Amino acid sequence: MSGSRALNELTAHEISDLLARREASAREILDAVWTRIDQVEGDVNAYLRQTREVAAAQAAEVDERRAAGEELPPLAGVPLALKDIYCTKDIETTCASRILQGFRPPYDAHVIERCRTNGLVFLGKTNMDEFAMGSSTENSAFGVTHNPWNLDRVPGGSSGGSAASVAGSEAICSMGTDTGGSIRQPASFCGVVGLKPTYGRVSRYGVIAFASSLDQVGPITKDVRDCALMMNVLAGRDRRDSTSIEAPVPDYTEALLPEVKGLRIGLVKEFMEYQGVGVDAEVGDAIRSAAARFQELGAECQEVSLPHLNYSIPVYYIIALAEASSNLARYDGVRYGYRSADEGQDIIGMYRETRDRGFGAEVKRRIMLGTYALSAGYYDAYYLKASQVRTLIRRDFDRAFEQFDLLIGPVSPSVAFRLGEKTEDPVAMYLSDVCTIPVNLGGLPGMSIPCGFSADGLPIGMHLVGKPLGEETMLRAAYTFEQSTDFHRRRAQPVETRDGRRAVLARG
Repeated sequence: MSGSRALNELTAHEISDLLARREASAREILDAVWTRIDQVEGDVNAYLRQTREVAAAQAAEVDERRAAGEELPPLAGVPLALKDIYCTKDIETTCASRILQGFRPPYDAHVIERCRTNGLVFLGKTNMDEFAMGSSTENSAFGVTHNPWNLDRVPGGSSGGSAASVAGSEAICSMGTDTGGSIRQPASFCGVVGLKPTYGRVSRYGVIAFASSLDQVGPITKDVRDCALMMNVLAGRDRRDSTSIEAPVPDYTEALLPEVKGLRIGLVKEFMEYQGVGVDAEVGDAIRSAAARFQELGAECQEVSLPHLNYSIPVYYIIALAEASSNLARYDGVRYGYRSADEGQDIIGMYRETRDRGFGAEVKRRIMLGTYALSAGYYDAYYLKASQVRTLIRRDFDRAFEQFDLLIGPVSPSVAFRLGEKTEDPVAMYLSDVCTIPVNLGGLPGMSIPCGFSADGLPIGMHLVGKPLGEETMLRAAYTFEQSTDFHRRRAQPVETRDGRRAVLARG
């Protein structure tokens, strides 16, 4: 225990300090997390599989190295949850899809290699929307994940399992991926911190692809310092990823200065109101209060308009789905994963049956739409036009950053919605990412931090957007805001659900 908190409730940097002072062992930290998982995982369903033997061996190695007097990296011994989208050697990796059930990669993704080198302890693979296609983690082939703040609510998506594991104290920190908001939106819904780096800042090698020009790897953590520590592990050039940026990697923890005096911050009008429809009143109030807090802290805040952001949803769903139709063509039942075994099939029949049974409804919908957008006669009208408008969106951001150091707004127009509320209306589901999608189209860094709560006690996240490779400015502003508030320290109260269950975090 640290004060009145159990070991699994601590942040990564608090655990790092405990381990360095020999006041706890990596095994004790791990056991505390397993105890928590055993208590609540039946209700939350954050994990698809737990890697207890792997974690035990990693924790033992950290303890042995520390006992031998070896100087270890800051996060050595910290338990980490992994989104089930990273190739992890000899550990089943499915992307929450039946078509990859049983697939055990023969190699590690680049970021998995980095985590191993830094001594992080792998708890297991977290649930997600199949192939990262979704905003609620309801599209998983292996069941839905519940929001730890209220089990009737979604945790967001597609990295919902990763966010729920951290919010539910079933992990100290986790990793997700973000194609159109899939780190930041679940972080907002679950009241934790999530960061999408600049496109190319973190290698995508070994990350199962959705949309290659948009996908990016990032951390989900309990506070901003943990986020900076994880970025120190993940960021850097990788020759195996042709989009990886050749640029020096700073120590991101050095950016954590509680000072924003003179920082120019733009409150994006289109984040607050998309095509004439505003965000929920409680969300809007929380963001305006956060902007006022930045002004009190010495920053200069004013509204800015980026008019082409109003086209971001259609642009994204043409580009992302076109790329998905190409990337997912490799799943044919021949090389790995699920194969339809009906007798009497020819090769075309095997392809068709494998994909029909292996892919879920949302994945099939997106493949068909993407294939249509790339088809002869429609490429110029859809994909080419979307690419041109994407350039206009990037230019809007470029102009805004001539005037501002940082942009802010809500992460999502609403707090976490109820399970099943939007599953029958794909467009309504897509609109939950309206504030995050433009950042992926621009290749920019974005971040969600807690900034308030609804009347129902559900978290509200503030969206911070930086210049290319502007993670340090973004982290400094986030840290300053965090240190002046207590939102990141609050945990859920018990909430009755329709089936009589209660939220799993019974503390204030």
